[in-house]
Amino acid sequence: MPFTTSQLIIWGVAILATLGILLRPWRSPEYAWAAGAAVLLTATGMIPWPDALLAVAKGGDVYLFLIGMMVLAELARQKGLFDWLAMYAARHAKGSSQRLFDLVFLVGTLVTVLLSNDATAVVLTPAVYAAARAARAEPLPYLFVCAFIANAASFVLPISNPANLVVFGSHMPPLLTWLWHFSLPSLAAIGMTYGVLRLTQRKVLRQPLATEFDVQPLSTSARLTAWGIGLTAVVLLLASALDAQLGLPTFCAGLATLLGVHLLERSSPVPVLRHVAWGVLPLVAGLFVLVAGLTQTGVTAHLAHALADLAQRAPVQASWAGGLLVGIASNLINNLPAGLIAGSMNHIAPLPTQATAALLIGVDLGPNLSVTGSLATLLWLIAVRREGGHVSALGFLRLGALVMPPALLAALALLTAVPA
Repeated sequence: MPFTTSQLIIWGVAILATLGILLRPWRSPEYAWAAGAAVLLTATGMIPWPDALLAVAKGGDVYLFLIGMMVLAELARQKGLFDWLAMYAARHAKGSSQRLFDLVFLVGTLVTVLLSNDATAVVLTPAVYAAARAARAEPLPYLFVCAFIANAASFVLPISNPANLVVFGSHMPPLLTWLWHFSLPSLAAIGMTYGVLRLTQRKVLRQPLATEFDVQPLSTSARLTAWGIGLTAVVLLLASALDAQLGLPTFCAGLATLLGVHLLERSSPVPVLRHVAWGVLPLVAGLFVLVAGLTQTGVTAHLAHALADLAQRAPVQASWAGGLLVGIASNLINNLPAGLIAGSMNHIAPLPTQATAALLIGVDLGPNLSVTGSLATLLWLIAVRREGGHVSALGFLRLGALVMPPALLAALALLTAVPA
């Protein structure tokens, strides 16, 4: 299909924004590129103001979800919950790097499944970094677990990734149908991710860890924060069972925990709010606007009808094509826009459940290739930087090129092997 000049400009600006987020020239924050691109396209009339405002408003549930999670994470960090968890994990590793790796992988899987992949990136990453430091270990192998399991386990349940709700939209299948389609692909993705990570990090995991730790008692504020995080998990499970949006419950749980802790202490919550990574919100808003611009170029409708036609003629091939295409696209434009586009495709030309499931696997698992692939990985990267760590885009890509392809191929193979 031929493109107009304005459509080509929109695609060019979107690609430049993605490169800016990836490379961060002049150490600029990620949100500056996404939000800047959105403002540029809107100010020049490429995207009408009403469409841009509508796109920003569509992200309301995502903003509330992220605020709730980031408040919980910062509260846990400041109240010492992460430090306590770090010492506990390091002590139970008993000097074994491999045992600590397995423990982090197991906890990361559970947090992703029950609290979402964004929670793993925001809440678990600081605790894992602290555990590695306490054990006098190289942090990167354990931090990589947080990044990769956040995507690999993100389609076990609908709540494991907010993008799941975006992709299926009003066509969300019942829980039993969900488990029928995704249980085996999830196990395959998690298993392959674990195997490749253990293999690639084997040299570092031979190093012994410290075995003597002074684990201080958990403070009352930290205990209340831990209860708040647990309550949030329960609230999310209930919201998912009731087919409700996750943003407002998460926001309310985070706010209630924050206020409860500081009422107990009779202190101000301002220090916690001041250190929340608020730049994530304009980053997400900018991505929503860019998706609106990409959608108006007509590519989404063209892809939707092409995939729907293929699904009628060859369902298995359509599932493979959709999953692989979206998996690659997620690394080019981030999986949040890719998920929104996939959801729009399903709205324009409703697809069979298996084909939609393949799109979702591509959206959730494909981003394990690059550091800009998913919002969860960007949140993970921000958390690592806040702890003083550094992960280069090229270094992540080298590992992602080994981790992602076998996991994605195995997940799609098992998905298409199950009768639709």
